Amino acid sequence: MASDRRTLLADAALDVLADEGMRGLTHRAVDRSAAMPPGTTSAYFRTRASLLTALVTRLVQIDQAELHEMVEELPPLRTVEELVDGMVMLTRARLTGQGRRRSLARHACAIESVRDPELREILVPRENAGREAVRLFLTAHGVTDAENRTHTLLTCIDGLVFDRLVNGGDVQREALEGLVAAALR
Repeated sequence: MASDRRTLLADAALDVLADEGMRGLTHRAVDRSAAMPPGTTSAYFRTRASLLTALVTRLVQIDQAELHEMVEELPPLRTVEELVDGMVMLTRARLTGQGRRRSLARHACAIESVRDPELREILVPRENAGREAVRLFLTAHGVTDAENRTHTLLTCIDGLVFDRLVNGGDVQREALEGLVAAALR
């Protein structure tokens, strides 16, 4: 029961962060969001740091599961068009619905992690099915430095998502095609 309650509170903290930003993330706000009695969040996460750690851990867990599911739905990436299709799907997932809310929370946590090595360690890009699919695609297309190019390509896509979160709009397919073409050069 305690781990279920911790997960519920971490999910509520994600909602608070997405809605109110880092300044609005308080134990009381999480209690209200989770519809829990006052003091519940403090009982499970004594400090703001422990609450942030739980939030970031949950965020990464959700992101990894969603990414794994997305990659499972894709056919093996053989053509540039198939890779771009996958990236379009990923960026749209990060810019709409719950994906948008998690993206807002993720970027707020990334800024916070500049001063918090524990958060930074949790947020470090992970090996996952998406990263592996891109690396394999680049390797199959003759890219000799596939590891670094994968990192650069995914970082650029993350930057496009951030720009659209701040400025609105959708990531255009042509932008993603350009990034893939640059990675293949």
